[in-house]
Amino acid sequence: NLRLTQTKLAEELGTRQQTISEWEIGMYQPRGTSATLLSIIAERSGFDYKAKEKHDEH
Repeated sequence: NLRLTQTKLAEELGTRQQTISEWEIGMYQPRGTSATLLSIIAERSGFDYKAKEKHDEH
């Protein structure tokens, strides 16, 4: 447990608290730099999280 509030995590990632909330409830998935940073934070903290890879639809 990192003991981060949604607000603090949002500040660390440079995003809005509402965005963090939407990720938590599954409304949206993190993408781009945020997804990469979350993967790094999770790995270093022992959490099981991997950013979903973007698949080419062709």
